[in-house]
Amino acid sequence: MPKRDTLQRRHAILAYVNDHGETSVDTLARHFATSEVTVRKDLATLEKSGLLLRRFGGAAPLPQEMLAEPAAAPSAAKRAIARAAGERIRAHNRLIIDSGTTTSAMIPELGGHEGLVVMTNALSVANALRELEPEPVILMTGGTWDPHSESFQGRIAEQVLRCYDFDQLFIGADGIDLERGTTTYNELIGLSRVMAEVAREVVVLVESDKIGRRIPNLELPWARIHTLITDDGMDDATCERLEAHDVAVIRVAVSE
Repeated sequence: MPKRDTLQRRHAILAYVNDHGETSVDTLARHFATSEVTVRKDLATLEKSGLLLRRFGGAAPLPQEMLAEPAAAPSAAKRAIARAAGERIRAHNRLIIDSGTTTSAMIPELGGHEGLVVMTNALSVANALRELEPEPVILMTGGTWDPHSESFQGRIAEQVLRCYDFDQLFIGADGIDLERGTTTYNELIGLSRVMAEVAREVVVLVESDKIGRRIPNLELPWARIHTLITDDGMDDATCERLEAHDVAVIRVAVSE
C-alpha cells in the first residue's frame, strides 16, 4: 500500500478514536475495512508518536490534561522570526523543533520542503506537522509529560534523542543573559542540552523584549549556540555583545 494511503488511514483512525473514545481493534478493523494486524501496527505507530494511548484490545484518546489549549495567533515579531528561520531549512534536512510559541510559529514555513525529518517533544508541534504537504517524517521523544512546558522531558526523551543526529535545532528561550546564554524558568533543562549536543547547528528564536532578561536557570551557554534570530528591536550594541560570543545574529524587520 502506498505510504500516503497508510498515513491517511492513520490520521482517520486517530480522528475516529478522538471522536468515539476508547475503541477496540476489531471495531477499527471493520470500520476501515482492513486487518486487525494492520490496525495494531497503526495504533503502535500512533502511540509511539504520542498521539493516542494503547489499551488492551484497542486504543483511547490522550487525556485532556495532556492536550494544550488552542494557541493564540503568533505576534508579528514571532511571524517574522519564523520566516527567517524557515529560510535556513533545506529539503531533506533533519530537524529538532523544541516546544514553545515562537518555534511553533515556524511550522507553516516547513511546507513545500521535500524529505524533512522532524523530531519534537511537543504534541502541539507534532499535530501541526501532520497538516503539512508534503508531510515530513515525524519523530517524538516520548518521556515524561511536563505540564509546565507542555512537552515531554526526562531520561527516556534524552535516550531517544541520542539515537539520532540532526542538521538543526530550533529552540526558544524565556530570557537571554548577554554574558551566559539562554535562560529559562523551567528547571528541566537536561533535554534542551541533549538536543544541542545532537544537532550540528543550534538556532535560537527569541523576541527582542526577552534579551537582557536574566533568569536563574541557564539553559544553553553561548558556546553551544550558533545562530540567534530576533526582531529589529535589538540595538547595535547588544548585537555586538552577542557576536563577541561567536554567535551569528539575524535581526528581522517586523511589519504588522
